[in-house]
Amino acid sequence: MESLQNINFQEILAEYWPSILSGTLKVVGALLVLIIGLRIAGWLSDMVKKRTLDRPGVDKTLAGFFASLVRWFVTAAVLIATLQVFGVQATSFVAVLGALTLAIGLSLQGALGNIASGVMIMLFRPYKMGDFVEISGQLGTVADINLFQTILSTVDNVKIIIPNTEAIDGVIKNYSGYETRRCDITFGIDYDDDMDKAISIIRTMAEGDERVLKDPEPFVKVVNLGDSSVDIQARLWCNAADLYNLKFHLTKAVKEEFDKQGISIPFPHRTLVQKEAG
Repeated sequence: MESLQNINFQEILAEYWPSILSGTLKVVGALLVLIIGLRIAGWLSDMVKKRTLDRPGVDKTLAGFFASLVRWFVTAAVLIATLQVFGVQATSFVAVLGALTLAIGLSLQGALGNIASGVMIMLFRPYKMGDFVEISGQLGTVADINLFQTILSTVDNVKIIIPNTEAIDGVIKNYSGYETRRCDITFGIDYDDDMDKAISIIRTMAEGDERVLKDPEPFVKVVNLGDSSVDIQARLWCNAADLYNLKFHLTKAVKEEFDKQGISIPFPHRTLVQKEAG
């Protein structure tokens, strides 16, 4: 009985051994392809990111985006190669993947729209991380850009998340887009005050500030005759990073100098004329 069992086991092993050996070799081969392929994907991704960052004018967001694309494409190729080791034809796999992609695409149109918009933002770069922008009516510094959304940090440290479709379809104001900006400050003086003296004070204060650029030269002129004041506007060019500090400083400094020189900044007032009946 025992010898009969041994004979049956040997016969079964002899019959199925080629299939077992073939399956084992396929599993080992697939694992080798998968492990080596994933390592190559990681290596290529790191290399693309490093080479992209070495190029002048390329920011970290774009480098990371290109690296991610390379990693996913290589990973997809590795998975297809792994399945082919088991005898799965690439054409069949691609057909199934295409049908699956179509079904997912129909159900996730909004998300795919955000991805497409994210790709456009990263390629055309209307703004980058660190820029101060206005997007969809929201002001803030760009804290992050990914395939789905743009994240802003407001001046009072509020996190604002904007879908990329809204960001790319609307008007974008990038206040950091250029190195220099114009700082406009309007001062109102009394109608009885000396306009030329006030203009001279403003110009002297502006030209004495190192943040004000010499070219284009400062513009200081009367721009409006208001209800209660003569409006004098200073249009000063400066580095974009200095704009707000320059504006706050000059507003205070000019007011203090006006007080010393006897130039008044009037409060809004009205003159009432009463006519007596004849």
